[in-house]
Amino acid sequence: MTRIDVVDNHGQFTHLEQRALRDLGIDCEIIDNDTPPEEIEADGLVLSGGPDMDDRGRCGDYLDLDIPVLGICLGMQAMALELGGEVGGGDYGGYADVTVELLDEDDPLTGSLYPETRVWASHADEVTELPEGFTLTGRSDVCDVESMSDADRDLYGVQWHPEVAHTAEGEEVFENFVALCE
Repeated sequence: MTRIDVVDNHGQFTHLEQRALRDLGIDCEIIDNDTPPEEIEADGLVLSGGPDMDDRGRCGDYLDLDIPVLGICLGMQAMALELGGEVGGGDYGGYADVTVELLDEDDPLTGSLYPETRVWASHADEVTELPEGFTLTGRSDVCDVESMSDADRDLYGVQWHPEVAHTAEGEEVFENFVALCE
């Protein structure tokens, strides 16, 4: 059975990420973001959202495990920072319903979604420069980098929260990520 663990960055929706994966029949546990990489036995990881970039633990260490990784909100930002991208404060701020324009119909994570999709996102912080090797896969009127992918390394990030009911195609995002982990 496929196992995907959720790395807890102390976000308010972490338990919903676990629930979304379990609803898809995936063995899933929430693990602390200070778990040593050598103790991880999952087929994939979700780096959860969270309130504080300084409390991202060992998220950078998990990017070299040779398994698919999906960063959600702070998880995507941590991924970008650890790999040489940049993160800055967003102009828009708090949680809101946002329309994301998806740019790559061949992207393994978001390519199957509608070209424009409604999502629930926080923009207090956001990726302002992609790390080397990443492709911009989604943008919106309030954020230039709503999603990014490095399919060669199986690293993916979304600014929005696919685990909440307000995100129209969130379950499909998780289904696509599961397929990458199998």
